Amino acid sequence: MRTDSTDRYQSPLSERYASREMQYIFSPDMKFRTWRRLWIALAETEKELGLSQNGVPVITQEQIDELKAHAEDINYEVAKAREKEVRHDVMSHVYAYGQQCPKAAGIIHLGATSCYVGDNTDIIVMTEALKLVRKKLVNVIAKLADFADRYKALPTLAFTHFQPAQPTTVGKRATLWIQEFSMDLEDLEYVLSTMKLLGSKGTTGTQASFLELFCGDQETVDKIDPMIAEKMGFAECCPVSGQTYSRKVDTRVANVLAGVAASAHKMSNDIRLLQHLKEVEEPFEKSQIGSSAMAYKRNPMRSERIASLSRYVMIDALNPAITSATQWFERTLDDSANKRISIPEAFLAVDGILDLCLNVADGLVVYPKVIEKHLRSELPFMATENIMMDAVKNGGNRQELHERIRELSMEAARNVKAEGKENNLLELIAADPAFNMTLEELGKAMEPERYVGRSKEQVEAFLGGVIRPLLEKNRELLGLRAEINV
Repeated sequence: MRTDSTDRYQSPLSERYASREMQYIFSPDMKFRTWRRLWIALAETEKELGLSQNGVPVITQEQIDELKAHAEDINYEVAKAREKEVRHDVMSHVYAYGQQCPKAAGIIHLGATSCYVGDNTDIIVMTEALKLVRKKLVNVIAKLADFADRYKALPTLAFTHFQPAQPTTVGKRATLWIQEFSMDLEDLEYVLSTMKLLGSKGTTGTQASFLELFCGDQETVDKIDPMIAEKMGFAECCPVSGQTYSRKVDTRVANVLAGVAASAHKMSNDIRLLQHLKEVEEPFEKSQIGSSAMAYKRNPMRSERIASLSRYVMIDALNPAITSATQWFERTLDDSANKRISIPEAFLAVDGILDLCLNVADGLVVYPKVIEKHLRSELPFMATENIMMDAVKNGGNRQELHERIRELSMEAARNVKAEGKENNLLELIAADPAFNMTLEELGKAMEPERYVGRSKEQVEAFLGGVIRPLLEKNRELLGLRAEINV
């Protein structure tokens, strides 16, 4: 048997795609340290609310100090050995914590059920992960905004149905990507603002155990959740629950991640198509190999990876939705195995996606000459309305000219498609006496800037009125650079 890690499966999300920062958020260390913070918060709250037996305090400051002294140095081996015996992760860690804190061992987890640490930790972890996603999303928007501003006036061929259409600008196209990411940011911030702890609700959410501890004192029990929420950095706990927080929370979180993935997928597809056209390319390292067989190739591998991971996240969002729909009454455990896979992996995948998006957006290469060549090859067709108007001013008949342009356009298109020739529509029009225009006069109608509408002004208005204020609001998150492992 090998002793290294090459003899067992390793998740590509950890090994290849997700950052160390996101991996730590979903690590056992983060999880179990948070459990201990929650146990300390519960003990402090019960002490502060005067929990006593026959007038004697049940919890002392000495016990709390002991718990705090060992909040970070988790004795994993003790917990692991205990779990083999009792087959219960929470009680194994209660036992391990108690071994380190003998004076406080009897009051750890007092009145709580396993979901007190499990579910509250899940909310805390998802909240931290959402904050990291927000940070990376803001930086992707910032990089794309710089790109859009730089190329706001560069005309390019636009497409509808991937067929040549009225021109736009390179920067204007980028604003379409930015707008979708900014919509994702809005959704993320809303969900983040609604994240609430489960609190300490007990076995079926009735707080019966705490009512028993505090001898039926409803007013005191009412204070427990707000106090725990404050100690853990949250505004509030959910007002009602079964044993768990509603699994619809996971659904909302996963849907936000799926939205980010969809936006990234759209952008990456556009970049892949543009790279095929040789108009825009994603970054390509000096020694990067594009193909094992074709040394000349520069494949859009990062954009393809964005698309690949994004599809995974969009499909993964079904898991929490189905889990939420199929929970029975106050609690069933068929959520657990699915949840511990689907939620972390959605976050790890989105983390990798956003790192790739940041890397690509920061290094996009634009080829203006190729863009101009493609645009000019189609521009004569798009300029026919202007040409016709100029010909009418020279004395032509609008209806007759319209029919001639239609016929000549079809002839020019046939030359391009059937014979592989250059677009010679302008030459055909110049040779037709009905138009009474020289090739030089027709050439004046071929300035691409005449056909991009308000693209430049729209970019300026969008960046100035929407995106720059958004970035200013989140300026403390800016300055991130993405590290791509492979």
